[in-house]
Amino acid sequence: MQAIKEWIADLGYENYELAVITADASFRKYYRLSVGEESFVLMDASADKDSIYPFIDISVRLLKAKVEVPRIISQNIKEGFLLISDLGSQHLADMLSPMSVELLYMRGISEIVKMQEIDTTGIDVYDKTFLISEMNLMEEWYLRQHKSIFLSEKGLKNLEKILEMIADEVLAQPQGLFVHRDFHSRNIMLTSGKLALIDYQDAMSGALTYDLVSLLKDVYIEFDTQKMEELALEFKVLKGIDVSDEEFLRWFHFTALQRHIKILGIFSRLNIRDGKKAYLKNIPLTLKYVLDVCSKYDVLKPLGELLKR
Repeated sequence: MQAIKEWIADLGYENYELAVITADASFRKYYRLSVGEESFVLMDASADKDSIYPFIDISVRLLKAKVEVPRIISQNIKEGFLLISDLGSQHLADMLSPMSVELLYMRGISEIVKMQEIDTTGIDVYDKTFLISEMNLMEEWYLRQHKSIFLSEKGLKNLEKILEMIADEVLAQPQGLFVHRDFHSRNIMLTSGKLALIDYQDAMSGALTYDLVSLLKDVYIEFDTQKMEELALEFKVLKGIDVSDEEFLRWFHFTALQRHIKILGIFSRLNIRDGKKAYLKNIPLTLKYVLDVCSKYDVLKPLGELLKR
């Protein structure tokens, strides 16, 4: 905290208030810096300084695509600090209801369409190795550490085959598109009537439906499954994707499955390794999403049975 105060002084601010906003699931912390009637957000990435450069790079790419994001006002790369514009405190999650969800999610879908026009040159690729490494977090942290389920060598090989098949299904759809990677209701702000994005520094080049899945199958809030699939098909129409609805929904379901398998591992790790117990309450919905997809496809039945144990 002393380093932060010294940097604020270097910026010329004297009479100010500094309040904790939140710490996200990473090692970054956020503070609201209030100076008179003005306010800014101070991002403290001192524990994860490597995330500063991607944040700046992706910010520029998003702004060029006319996607609303925080403006970078000042930076201290050495210490891992950024001063950015304050988008307020109203998240999309605060405004969602059965009555508003269709309108707000369609606005979110429009943002995905804009993001997918971004040039992904130089951005890491969401390839098969990465997809599988993410899903492996589930066996390590959710099954072993959280549920004390230890698979036999045969069980591990069977799981490996299923995860590889899931990755292949994700890769069967159009690739090379900008992927925010965490495009959900807590990372979308409502500011001056516009949607604005945060927490995008981990963006990659990947699958067509990944951000769509993050939005419509949000692990923090649930809406009618059929309505979410209808919205997914609206995205298909907007993008002009020339495949059957059945094939598109298969892409959608398997991409959701990959994401939620990963999240089971991440939420368990956040609790066990990082002491962030609040994420445990989101595991039941995440698991529900996984089991729902497993029930739709015979090839996934063994995974569903494993996770019901």
